[in-house]
Amino acid sequence: MFGQAPSAALLELLSDPVLTLRADLSTLRANPAARDWLGGDAIEGWRLLRQAAGSRLEIWLRDATRAIDAGRTPPLAPPLKLAGGQRATLHLLRDRPNWLLHARLSAADSDEPPLAEWLALSPQPAALADAGSGALLRRSGAFDVLCPGAPRHLNELPDLLQALLGWSQDTVLPALAAQRPQDPPLLTEAEFVDAQGRHRWLQARLRLWRQPGRTLLLALLEDHSVQHERDLAHQQLDALMDTAAVGLATFQPEAGWLKAHRKGSPFKAGAKQPAASLQGISRELVEPASLPEFERLQRALKKGDAVEVRYAVRHPELGRRWLLTRVAPGLLAGGRRSTSVVTLDVTAQAQAENALLLRAENERTVLDSVLVGIVTVGSDGIEWMNRSARRMFSCELDDVLGQPMGVLAPDDEGHVFHGEPGSEVFECRLRGRDGREFWVIGNAVQTPREDGGLRLTYALLDIDRRRQAEAQSRLAQASLARIIEGAPLAITLHEAQSLRIVKLNQAAAALAGRPEAALLGGTPAQLFGDELGTRVAADMREALASQAVVQREYAVTKGALSRVWDTRLLHLAGSDDTPELLLLVASDVTEQRAAEQARLQAAISQRELLVREVHHRIKNNLQGVAGLLQQIAQRRPEVAPVLKEAVGQVQAIAQVYGLQVGASGPLLLKRVFDAIVGSVQRTQGRVITTAAEGGALLDNWCLPEAEAIPIALSLNELLGNALRHSDGAQVRCQLICDPCGVTVEIVNPGRLPDGFLLQNVKSGVSGLGLVRALLPRRSAILSLEQQGSDVVCRLELIPPSVVHNPATKPSSG
Repeated sequence: MFGQAPSAALLELLSDPVLTLRADLSTLRANPAARDWLGGDAIEGWRLLRQAAGSRLEIWLRDATRAIDAGRTPPLAPPLKLAGGQRATLHLLRDRPNWLLHARLSAADSDEPPLAEWLALSPQPAALADAGSGALLRRSGAFDVLCPGAPRHLNELPDLLQALLGWSQDTVLPALAAQRPQDPPLLTEAEFVDAQGRHRWLQARLRLWRQPGRTLLLALLEDHSVQHERDLAHQQLDALMDTAAVGLATFQPEAGWLKAHRKGSPFKAGAKQPAASLQGISRELVEPASLPEFERLQRALKKGDAVEVRYAVRHPELGRRWLLTRVAPGLLAGGRRSTSVVTLDVTAQAQAENALLLRAENERTVLDSVLVGIVTVGSDGIEWMNRSARRMFSCELDDVLGQPMGVLAPDDEGHVFHGEPGSEVFECRLRGRDGREFWVIGNAVQTPREDGGLRLTYALLDIDRRRQAEAQSRLAQASLARIIEGAPLAITLHEAQSLRIVKLNQAAAALAGRPEAALLGGTPAQLFGDELGTRVAADMREALASQAVVQREYAVTKGALSRVWDTRLLHLAGSDDTPELLLLVASDVTEQRAAEQARLQAAISQRELLVREVHHRIKNNLQGVAGLLQQIAQRRPEVAPVLKEAVGQVQAIAQVYGLQVGASGPLLLKRVFDAIVGSVQRTQGRVITTAAEGGALLDNWCLPEAEAIPIALSLNELLGNALRHSDGAQVRCQLICDPCGVTVEIVNPGRLPDGFLLQNVKSGVSGLGLVRALLPRRSAILSLEQQGSDVVCRLELIPPSVVHNPATKPSSG
């Protein structure tokens, strides 16, 4: 023990482990010996040591610190046994404010039994060998029985036994050589034939024990032959029980359940089950309806009685299952009582029985819902009647149950219900329980009963109601025929496939101008004529493919007389929605259409008259405005140039409206050109030389109403601009027409400014700015270029700025 607290340098020189602990006994420092003892991380090593030693070490540390601080002798530390049998004795010393913990290490106890004694006691084959040289150092007696001959080296053992011991080609197996101390033992297995020729399944547990300068191989062999035979027997039993879907268990009063059901048991599906077949079926799994049978089975098990019980369970994974359990008590050798319990899964059989009952119930339900009356008669009389039969005879089943069929028939000795019915269809008169008599058509079928007898099943159809329905149908058809015949409309019925006429009225015959007999079986061409018949047939096909009414108008010409028929086409579908007939209804609307056309023409004439009047008034007003502007220009010379330009623009617009007074629709481009040139000449007091090229094409191009005024204003501005910049010289204007469009070319003496570009001219209210603002961008092209001493302006117009004259045909050029 230390007398006084040594210095840190002295602690480093001590060969015993010494730890410097804080006040909370956690590691502050460790000398080299302590680090060798606890590992490189002494802090973690001390924590693991305290954790492994448990409460004994913690109690000692607490008591020792208290005793030392109180000046008393601390208690002795509990002995600590370390890995490898090494022991450690601890001492605690105060080094304020810290603690010093000194550990004295001692070698393992030498009073343990020698290895030879342990090997002699081992019932399993065991061996100890030198892993480097392969020499066998120790082996148990069971190992000598397994491999007689007292081998001294691993190489002397059979090859299979060498492999079991992890030895191959004078060295240990790589997997064994790579084994670490904390790894589990290496396991090897093989089937070995011993010296007596018996096949034994051996499993070896191998571990290397490494010592300084030497490595030992420890091997422990276990004989698993019995376990393999048992597992093989279990597999064979499992296969048998899986094939038969049987659960098997044996119960002995002294030992309880000896064997639980195997995996083939019908009520085991991977979940944890108790040890016994019936213990695996808890009361909660049994369906309520089967609880009495299940209780009877439990009582038989307690008493040891033989019993056979079938019950239903609701398994959480397999669903609803039916089980059949047989209990067979018996005696084993020695007089011990035993009970064998066999459980069969009879779900398939129970499901088949339930399906048969359900099928019979479904058949009764179906028969109860049909419109045909069905009566079942057995040897004791009427057994069952469906709903239609009860309604037919105005009674309930209890009213006629067990009575013969004759109770439903009149008192007639020859009635079919009073004798033996044949197999053919019969027709007879019956009487209901309310006294009503009616006629039915039916037949009787004999079917076997469960008891071997015969059962008669009658199927009866009330033909009174069918006759009433047929009479009503005939009445409706007759009414429809009268309506069709007397209707003022032309009505025809056509077959859906051939479109041939199957029925028509007098109005339809008048439409065709032929008698009805000649038109029956005819085609649409015979009804409307050859030229119109193809179109009518196509419209009929469209109506057959449509769910809506198809409306068309046809102009039918007979000689010099033409009539207009407003026609409706509708297909009439059958029971399966397939068109069977086509209905054609036509009305003569000739007078109605003529009146509508006359009203339309009158409205158009009135509109044109109003438009001409409006155009005439606009022209006069514009000319009046131009006159006023000219008077102002005379009185105000300072604004005369501006007003003169405005007068020209107003006159150009007035010329367009003047041309529209006597015409409708597009204006002839040649007339607009001449009017604008004349207006400019009058306004400017100058003469413009004009020319026109194109021949017949001059009358082919027109200006639409929407483009007439913008193009007229543009032409007025271009001509005025040419006159202003010609310095009194002659200005030429030429109109060129070709099949693609129109070109107006204006030539005047002058010169364009240097660097002049037309696209740089901004839009304005006069001159080129106004032209660029008015002309349509995509169908009008304006260009200005210098040719010698002349400036040439071209305005190219293409559709839709210009259009063809509706009164003439466009020329191909």
